[in-house]
Amino acid sequence: MTPSISAVVHTLNEERNLPFALRSVRPWVDDIVVVDMASGDGTTAVARAFGARVFSHERLGFVEPARESGVAKARGDWVLVLDADELVLEPLSRRLRALAAADEADVVRVPRLNYLLGGPLEHSGWNPARDLQARFFKPGALRMSPLVHGQPEARPEARRLDLPVEPGLAIAHFNYLDTTHFLHKLDVYSGLEAAQAASRGEAPGAARALYRAGREWLARYVRHRGFADGWRGLSLSLLMAAYHVAVYAKQCELRDVGPRAEAVRRYREEAERLLAAYGPPGEDPRPGGGGAR
Repeated sequence: MTPSISAVVHTLNEERNLPFALRSVRPWVDDIVVVDMASGDGTTAVARAFGARVFSHERLGFVEPARESGVAKARGDWVLVLDADELVLEPLSRRLRALAAADEADVVRVPRLNYLLGGPLEHSGWNPARDLQARFFKPGALRMSPLVHGQPEARPEARRLDLPVEPGLAIAHFNYLDTTHFLHKLDVYSGLEAAQAASRGEAPGAARALYRAGREWLARYVRHRGFADGWRGLSLSLLMAAYHVAVYAKQCELRDVGPRAEAVRRYREEAERLLAAYGPPGEDPRPGGGGAR
């Protein structure tokens, strides 16, 4: 009997991307699960048009809980996890079906071809040889992570297989559209990571932040030859280093100031203090000094 396959996709305002993702899996999977995080566009209508089972999930700002929820709802003997801005190339679909039928593994890591700022990356640590994703697995073979950017872990007894980097054997990932898009996501994810660190009681460390930023830069631009990706490799290396600085700064803000509303309150108090001490322009700042003359 041929094993059944479920595709799980999480979505948030993905009306533009979702048709490509679902077109790449509908011909060869048996079940499509879409977990939507309160989209405000036509995402769910697109999903249903492709025959997907659609479930709702609260919008948390990161995808891991929705992904875990979708995996739990899958009906197949195998599960394929796909982002809405990804698609499965046809040679990869044939290889995955063959692996499921042969029962050669429980968890399969798949190379990912990343497109960044309008073009593909061949180096910089986000190239297919470096970006292997555990995306095809038997239910229960992976422990899903609830953390921001947390990677699922194969259970100790699971048989693992890494696919080779060959033409067509990859998930195509249409990542950040432009620098503005990247900076928006950097802001969101660094804030979430700082909040999670604070909830764990982790204190911010300047030395640790500088070490992580420097290591990120060296790894991407030097060791993984980001320079060979031209301006994209340089930009990615610098921006990913800045991500660690942003997490550190936000941890310090949460520790010493609190949320933005607290900063607003402090600034108002300071403005009142300064006006009381020095007075508006043209007024006598001395007590009882009167107004402008």
